[in-house]
Amino acid sequence: MSMNTTVEKLAGRPVAFGVTDFKTATSMSGIEFLQAMMSGKYPAPPICETLDFILVEAAPGRAVFEGLPSDRFRNPLGTVHGGWMSTLLDSALGCAVHATLKAGHGFTTVDLAVSFVRAVHQSTGKLRCEAKVIHSGARIATAEARLVDVEGKLYAHGTTTCLIMPISAN
Repeated sequence: MSMNTTVEKLAGRPVAFGVTDFKTATSMSGIEFLQAMMSGKYPAPPICETLDFILVEAAPGRAVFEGLPSDRFRNPLGTVHGGWMSTLLDSALGCAVHATLKAGHGFTTVDLAVSFVRAVHQSTGKLRCEAKVIHSGARIATAEARLVDVEGKLYAHGTTTCLIMPISAN
């Protein structure tokens, strides 16, 4: 088996991209859905292919993504655009919250705060974004995440507040 894409190399397996239908995605708990997606039963979202990152671990209240910065994501100053790092943080934070949800529930981000502590370059190599839920109630969840390199050096960190809501499959 040959793994050609950046995402496949990060995931350690071939990855299909697409969107799972809403009824299927909300028919199971968040952690069940994320684990099924990581196993390849459901596709990874297209943004993962576009931005070269992928969900690599999920547990209740926790999610880990890995991403590979490249020249494709550089800003006019030559460093990796903060939007790439923000999207990676937002994805991990959202999946950590998603991993706490019961079947028939969804969430939406209310607030995202990101702090950049050092520049990312293509030469930085693989980055890991680890997110964990701080609080998960009936309506509100908060989470925090850190974006680090393979040696554990911090590049950015962030927090989110999410609104949790029951969802109709219609």
